[in-house]
Amino acid sequence: MKYLLFTFIVIFSASAVSQQAPAITKAPTQYYTFGVVPQQSAFKLAEMWTPVLQYVSAQTGIVLKFVTAKDIPSFEEALAQGQYDIAYMNPYHYTVFHEKSGYNPLVRDVKKPLQGIIVTRRDSQITDLSQLHGLTLAFPAPAAFAASIVPRAELSRAGISITPRYVHSHDSVYLNVIKGLFMAGGGIMRSLEHLPPEQRAKLKVLWQSQEYTGHAIAAKNDVPQPHKEQLINAFAQLGKTEQGRLLLEKLNFRELQAATNEDWDDVRSLGIHSLSRPDY
Repeated sequence: MKYLLFTFIVIFSASAVSQQAPAITKAPTQYYTFGVVPQQSAFKLAEMWTPVLQYVSAQTGIVLKFVTAKDIPSFEEALAQGQYDIAYMNPYHYTVFHEKSGYNPLVRDVKKPLQGIIVTRRDSQITDLSQLHGLTLAFPAPAAFAASIVPRAELSRAGISITPRYVHSHDSVYLNVIKGLFMAGGGIMRSLEHLPPEQRAKLKVLWQSQEYTGHAIAAKNDVPQPHKEQLINAFAQLGKTEQGRLLLEKLNFRELQAATNEDWDDVRSLGIHSLSRPDY
């Protein structure tokens, strides 16, 4: 492989599993890899996603195996090659890899749109975007939609020249800004809210974008339609039980519902292709 793919198998005690997901009552019928965009550390993502995937697997008998990549560009390469059967990807990734690799949407969070942000240290004297002119800013990756493409486009439209530095994940952006290595950086509200309170308290939001359709959970064309429908139903049912709602809260989700390709036309309409990675 041209990229390094990280796979995490999180092992829980029998009692811990019983508290997070019901016992599988039907024999597993299929096994799929479930790729998650590495906005946070791999360990943190595994803690957040594994209980949800276990729960959905228990409801459907379809085994979903959590995987991620060492950084966002590696995740993009895996999507380009169709390495994940199912993946949680940002809106821009979805519009690209729907066309490039044949990913089609299963569900999205219909009650929590995506907003890009630029953050600074809470004690920073920076209070306006114009003060960023000439500075080097931290971003997760070139094609991170709301955390990189949208903020850079806004700065460009405002005539504010900055030098982007890519640090691989949203959490790395926040930690680099907290440490004072960069005066500001790009992220999204969802990942900022996932920071430990003591870290989040050290940051302030300098700017936030308009709202866009959020991330997609999407499956490759070769995943059978009956399996897609089972998974859509299981993800949608998460918000209808107390246990499911608790699992969604850990992901900072509100309500997953069936999605259509047209849901991401707001992203397509931006005309931001000049800011995408050149090989896309």
